[in-house]
Amino acid sequence: MGSQTVVADVADELARRVAAGEYQPGDLMPSVRQVAEEFDMNRATAQLTLGRLESYGFVEARRGKGFTIRDVREAGGIDVYRHLFRFSVPMPDVAIEMFHDIVEVERGIVMEALLAYTSSEQEIDPAELKAEIDELESLARQDVPDFRQILAIEIGLVRRLLTALGLSMQRAIMNSIGEMVLEVPEAIEAFFAGAADLHVLVWRALVAVWDSGSGPSDAQLALFEDLFGLYHDKVIARFEELLDAGAEGHEDAEHAATA
Repeated sequence: MGSQTVVADVADELARRVAAGEYQPGDLMPSVRQVAEEFDMNRATAQLTLGRLESYGFVEARRGKGFTIRDVREAGGIDVYRHLFRFSVPMPDVAIEMFHDIVEVERGIVMEALLAYTSSEQEIDPAELKAEIDELESLARQDVPDFRQILAIEIGLVRRLLTALGLSMQRAIMNSIGEMVLEVPEAIEAFFAGAADLHVLVWRALVAVWDSGSGPSDAQLALFEDLFGLYHDKVIARFEELLDAGAEGHEDAEHAATA
């Protein structure tokens, strides 16, 4: 195993402990010597490991003291939140709370992008949009759809709409949300609480509206918003199911190991 892999793995384990509350904000992290001894590595590698943890935003270096635990939930930015979400998956209550927030923000940005683009001059070449949706359909029809790739393409479509609309801040946040979700398999799967084909149908319906130039009626808009909200409720419910199932499987494995 290479030294970079060791550094990444140990930094992830230390970050998991911070996320789980095993190390409290304001406390000192284990020293370079302690990390080296616990994980059977030399001190130079231990120093690199703590440096990586600092790059995650989970600790900060204090001259003469070592590394201090940050209050990642209170003071962390979007990059810290991304790492925190990934390390919180083994703790369903924390991960589900964070996923609620992620989905709520994503829902607002995507809804704003779709509605704003519908009422704009629609500067994106329709042929380019249709080509990407064709790719989505091809992926969705596979015997085992690659949910990660499908979701990545959808995030890219939303990014293009936000760029066309000049919504740079929303685009930046959407990029970060995409990184968070695409790092967590359970989160990816949750966004396909319904069949992958349904995602394709929604995009084709939107393109048809944009092609018509007339825009949807108020009743159609209201229905779309209701359906969009219902879809996201199912996404959250599916994420909870997946984490609960994972927690039960972990408990069963522990019981089997101690039996």
